[in-house]
Amino acid sequence: MKLDILHTLNTERAARRAVVVVTDIDSGAQRLIKATEADKDPLAETIDKRLRMGKSGMEDTAQGRVFLTVHVPSPKLVITGAVHISQALAPIAQMLGYDVTIVDPRTAFASKERFPDVKVLAEWPDVALPPLNVDRYTAFVACTHDPKIDDPALLHALARDCFYIGALGSRKTHAKRNERLKAAGISDADFARIHAPIGLDIGAISPAEIAVSIMGEIVQSLRQKPARPAKAEAA
Repeated sequence: MKLDILHTLNTERAARRAVVVVTDIDSGAQRLIKATEADKDPLAETIDKRLRMGKSGMEDTAQGRVFLTVHVPSPKLVITGAVHISQALAPIAQMLGYDVTIVDPRTAFASKERFPDVKVLAEWPDVALPPLNVDRYTAFVACTHDPKIDDPALLHALARDCFYIGALGSRKTHAKRNERLKAAGISDADFARIHAPIGLDIGAISPAEIAVSIMGEIVQSLRQKPARPAKAEAA
């Protein structure tokens, strides 16, 4: 690997930005594509597929046979609310390779006794979240039902372009949340990024089932390409 490619690769990885190194099998030539620039590449569709899979591999393309070496940051999950659902959600996420952090200023809930193997920050979101370096490879889940905790955390997640943002609560609760966040300055497009009611519709009832539905929706958001908006029918 050429030094300039290696230098860029190390820089991007240190900054938690995804990159792909494409190696031409016949010539051995290599080039590096940053995830943010992948849509301009001749292999855009193939690169996008590999980035979503998070796996390297061989591909036959119109440009010939290539090997794509994929470097994707390990995903994070940040949860506000040390509640029963969080107790079930955290270990599921850890089994899937997520680095999990729970934020809740209520020390009666945010304890190592309730979450023995999880990073727990018994602090308010404005203190706890900035050092976590929340980014586009972070999933964020709001579970407290307390606007004083969830709202500032949701605003932080939206500003950091998390790949998944979900909030617990009924449609009525979410409508009230809409009013508060709009008053805080977020746009309709930003608010639409919040998954609520949270989780896949699997008829979940118990905290464990709700956790499964949430994790399923997170994985779906990470792995599947977003559906394109339906085109308006011609008049």
